Amino acid sequence: MSTIDSTSQTQIDSILKKLGVSQDDETQQKKSDSLGQSDFLKLMTTQLQNQDPFAPMDNTAMVEQMAQFSQVTGITEMSQTLKGIAEQLAEFRIATASNMLGNSVMVPGNYARPDDRGEVHGMLDLPRSSASTSLTFSDGNGQMLHSINLGARPAGLVGFSWEDIPDEIVSSGNVVRIEAYADFGEGKQALTPSIFAEVLAASKGDALTGVMLDVRDYGEVRAADVTKFRSAKN
Repeated sequence: MSTIDSTSQTQIDSILKKLGVSQDDETQQKKSDSLGQSDFLKLMTTQLQNQDPFAPMDNTAMVEQMAQFSQVTGITEMSQTLKGIAEQLAEFRIATASNMLGNSVMVPGNYARPDDRGEVHGMLDLPRSSASTSLTFSDGNGQMLHSINLGARPAGLVGFSWEDIPDEIVSSGNVVRIEAYADFGEGKQALTPSIFAEVLAASKGDALTGVMLDVRDYGEVRAADVTKFRSAKN
């Protein structure tokens, strides 16, 4: 197999100099297992010098090799750029997670606790118009504490609240179970309400899950799945 003589090396060094590739760059590239720009040019120059003069390399093939190398270089640079963006997004997720602490988010479920104002707020999503809509509130023993009759309602979101909660219920700190019912013309059917619940903790998660919230009485919830957010100051 042919080797690169001193004349060839001089020609290669000249080409590298014109392209702005220094010897320091070559030394740095030798420390890596990947093929660098200098290595690629050396291989191409050697290939040209040792080709069969009666069957020289096709110009199209040479251009294709250069294009492939440029493409690989571009992909490597893009990968480094995306890595930097990912690191910035991770910092953003940390800031977002910390801002959620102490606030409330709306999650689907049947359990609620009175907020700082001693109230319970939630929402129903009616798939179609109902002839009657109602809610009941009960304690942990199943004893009914309160009921709300919302009457006939069109399809869509319907908000509800229990504001005059007795002090003994508020001060107990116990969870309240909410049952929702609607009559769509086929008899009373149970619905799952959505409730405002307090965010106890938050983590940045990862690129797949995003910010994760530890919601009181509901455990971990993806921030991306939260439909409504309410500040503790409101």
